[in-house]
Amino acid sequence: MSKNESIGYIVSGGLKESFRARLTVEAQEVQEGAFVVMQNSNWRYYGLVTDIQLGATDPRFADEQTEARFPPELAKALHGQTLYTNLEILPALMQDIGPALDSREYKLWRAENPSDPNPIPVKTVPPHHTPVEMAKPEHIAGIFGDPSADGNFIIGYTREQGHPVCVNLDKFVQRSSGVFGATGTGKSFLTRLVLAGLMNHNKASVLVLDMHNEYGFDDVASDTKAKVIGLKTKFKSKINVVGLGGGALIRGETPDFNLEIAMSDISSSDVEMLSRELNLRETTPTILNALYMTFRDDWFRRFRAMNREEVEIEDDKGKTKRVPHPDSVAAWANENGVNVMAAEALHDKLRRLFNKHYIVEKPAADSVSQIINSLEAGKHVVLSFGEHESDLDYLLVSNLLTRKIRAAWEDKTNAFRSHGKGEPRPLIIVVEEAHKLLNREMAAQTTFATIARELRKYYVTLLIVDQRPSQIYDEVMSQLGTRISGWLGDDLDVQAALSGLSGKDSLRGMLSRLQPKEEVLLLGWGVPMPLPVRSRRYDENFWKELLGGKGKKSEAENLKELGF
Repeated sequence: MSKNESIGYIVSGGLKESFRARLTVEAQEVQEGAFVVMQNSNWRYYGLVTDIQLGATDPRFADEQTEARFPPELAKALHGQTLYTNLEILPALMQDIGPALDSREYKLWRAENPSDPNPIPVKTVPPHHTPVEMAKPEHIAGIFGDPSADGNFIIGYTREQGHPVCVNLDKFVQRSSGVFGATGTGKSFLTRLVLAGLMNHNKASVLVLDMHNEYGFDDVASDTKAKVIGLKTKFKSKINVVGLGGGALIRGETPDFNLEIAMSDISSSDVEMLSRELNLRETTPTILNALYMTFRDDWFRRFRAMNREEVEIEDDKGKTKRVPHPDSVAAWANENGVNVMAAEALHDKLRRLFNKHYIVEKPAADSVSQIINSLEAGKHVVLSFGEHESDLDYLLVSNLLTRKIRAAWEDKTNAFRSHGKGEPRPLIIVVEEAHKLLNREMAAQTTFATIARELRKYYVTLLIVDQRPSQIYDEVMSQLGTRISGWLGDDLDVQAALSGLSGKDSLRGMLSRLQPKEEVLLLGWGVPMPLPVRSRRYDENFWKELLGGKGKKSEAENLKELGF
């Protein structure tokens, strides 16, 4: 390692705290979050700059403005001896690279070991005065993967030098993951990047629950008014865009087919899950159970058809009196020992569901099975909610659909393991506004929490997209592998995004100081170490690089675009 590559040297630190390095270049040349390498003897250490601190051999030298009292040359020489800058480096990984670099034994060892062994968590410390240098492209490729290798998707570039940083998509799909960021930080663009990489890699099917109709067809950016290319535009027949409700249009475009929900598909648990949204009472589960025991799978249609009328009849004495209509809610309640007022109150509150035109008695086609068959066949599905953007629509449809999908994938997995039938295709379910489905109150009632906790062994994982990770149930957050987080303004959200990670105290400030746009922090099981990066731009050049290689930028062009 030559001197001009070194930016400093180790002066103190330990395994339970960060390493500290004395900086030998101008402080402005290094930023918080810089990826640095420390190499000595046969070990190479990788770390992340988490703090930059000014220091002085004596406080008086820092207080006195000697540059105003001495000639510039003398003042500079004095500063060089008395004032300094220290880096605080969070150690992440270490790698055995063989004997000393200058030894004859090293050359022989390298001939026998042409590739470096995989890095491991830091188990020891580098000696005093070990040189520190900025990571080179080969260091980054050695940790995050070679950008040219299959399955390695460039998610962004290092902030200081513009070197590409990859996410391994094969590892990414093995566990649930999350994309976080405050409103306006570009979560949707970042999610589009990730989805495009997953769909192009084509090792898993993707189901996008597109609440705001952003991912299927072309859109317009809310801030710049520029055209945003939809996934359907580029992947064409590989994606089925599904509209909610018969005859639904999405952004003025006709979807591949429409989703209609059969009344017989709605279970009592689907309604109980809407307790907060519909303001249901504690008596609701009892009434729903009585309805199911009376009508079985036809309970929703029969309850919907009930009226609130009364009829006049004559008693034995010839007097007329008003009694509930035989087809009324009250008549059913009296017959089944259910409180009439509670049953009628539930009937009133369920009118919001009864009036949904996408819930029909007999759908034109079994569109739920169509979605499942498309996913099993290797296609991707974007379910756009169209004009049905209320929380009620999103909660009901997404939970019902994933409940059906969970059952299908569990059956396929059991058939594969027990009878040697075809292995299920991995499935990723993308959930927007995840806190509405995965908060502490809802998590126990929805299918999504079960998927996050258990369904990895059944080839199903989640990609949750949210601006408020602090509102997601902590048990679900703990199951997330890869986390890609943009800027988060709330301390609770920052804490939630870093939950369960080592070194989170050092990373908290780094996450809160990201640029509001085009900067993200890679975290979690799916990446070898935390790293802040400048995310790729979702533009036409991105698609050229992804789908055809035409127009692929050189390293110099990447640097120029990033402002280096």
